[in-house]
Amino acid sequence: MSERLSVHPINPQARLVEKAAGILRAGGLALLPTDAGYSLVWTLNGKEAEERVQRLRELDSRHPFTLLCRQLSEAGRLARLDDPAFRLMRSLTPGPCTFILPASADLPKRIKNSGRSKRRDIGIRLPDHVVARTLLEAMGEPLLSTSLVLPDDPHPTSHEAEGVAERWLRWADVMLDAEDCEPGPTSIVDCTGDQPVVVRQGFHPVAL
Repeated sequence: MSERLSVHPINPQARLVEKAAGILRAGGLALLPTDAGYSLVWTLNGKEAEERVQRLRELDSRHPFTLLCRQLSEAGRLARLDDPAFRLMRSLTPGPCTFILPASADLPKRIKNSGRSKRRDIGIRLPDHVVARTLLEAMGEPLLSTSLVLPDDPHPTSHEAEGVAERWLRWADVMLDAEDCEPGPTSIVDCTGDQPVVVRQGFHPVAL
């Protein structure tokens, strides 16, 4: 049975965050509030959880998922950050922005080899939400994530906790319910070329 854990949005209870972390470590799938709506999250080794997401959202194995990281140093182990990308990320994080970056040699093998060819880039976020950051600290590692978009619902509302629980909790193992959060989507900045390029402006637009 799925669990809905009500946590304080500013001072989340450590025991509830740790309970969610334990479910994730056991291979579970969690609903997590972020600074751009709720997201589904799972561990880097959570292959079965990822397959559940793929079936639910009708995604193939080539679909890229985003990595949620605690800090820039962690992102720098998973992606190659040149000086312009580092400075840009430092100025815009934490915040509701996804950065597409060249993958590093240290990207976990399961992630690097997903799909029909090896991953050459990766999406990374450093969320600015206390509950999300607290869970990442409890895990001590990045989490894979995806937005709450079903095939029959192209314009979802993913920031209202009650609606998220009603529509999504049946498919997740746990929800950290921190009430409503900021709407999404994130802005997306592609840092794989000579110059960073905004490829999507989110709910909070960015200027380079």
